Amino acid sequence: MLNVQNLEFTYPKSNKKAVNGVSFKIKKGEIFGFLGPNGAGKTTTQKVIIGLLKGYTGTVEILDRNLQSWKTDLYNRIGVGFELPNHYQKLTALENLELFASFYRRRTIPTLQLLKMVELEQDANQRVGTFSKGMKSKLNFARSLLNDPEVLFLDEPTTGLDPVGRRLIKNIILQKRNEGRAIFLTTHNMHDADELCDRVGFIVDGKLVLIESPRELKIKHGKKVVRLEYLKDGDLASQEFDLQNLVDNKSFLSLLKTGTVQTIHTEEATLEDIFIKATGRQLK
Repeated sequence: MLNVQNLEFTYPKSNKKAVNGVSFKIKKGEIFGFLGPNGAGKTTTQKVIIGLLKGYTGTVEILDRNLQSWKTDLYNRIGVGFELPNHYQKLTALENLELFASFYRRRTIPTLQLLKMVELEQDANQRVGTFSKGMKSKLNFARSLLNDPEVLFLDEPTTGLDPVGRRLIKNIILQKRNEGRAIFLTTHNMHDADELCDRVGFIVDGKLVLIESPRELKIKHGKKVVRLEYLKDGDLASQEFDLQNLVDNKSFLSLLKTGTVQTIHTEEATLEDIFIKATGRQLK
């Protein structure tokens, strides 16, 4: 669905490559997370791929066609959700979606259906200028789905949303993945990436330094131990046990039998821990 090889891009009047030798592929029914701190090259990469930035080197293929052979017909088959919503403030939510729907040369999803999907149907006739930041983010996300795209590009799709709103948007993203869409997700939110992505790529200073599934990364970099928290003489104590031969560990089994255990969990690394270890950089 998307094949990027040795992509490089430098902004005019800059001596530094914003994107430096980036290569990756995304297949049908896959969410690929592009992770990195602000200024790492995530958004620039996306803008090159969707044709907003010219003058790149390397190869970009979308839907089995070289990007340079696509014209405006590309936008009938992809969807884009930018990080910063750019709506017409004096139009209603419904009018905004109907306006953008009119730009496509293919059948679009009914606008009221999309508003209902993101729980904005009660606000359909309200001017967007009165919307909260979270409501604008939802409308921005809904607009990216108008043409039922085969490839979906999302830049920080949960920004500005409360926990309920984030859960709603993430569920829709997973639904689109299950429908066979290819999804390119740029974010510095490691929790979203861990939950949503089939594979992630770490980008720092324009270079893609690591690509792997979140699960494999956590297994590879996590501590292979189980940590127990339990009550001892009325105080909370903790102890770690090696996962190997845990079933035969007498101390571990003895603690379980006391009935004082409060929590038990493995000591797996978070994606943020792994990112810092792999790149030497903090996420900001």
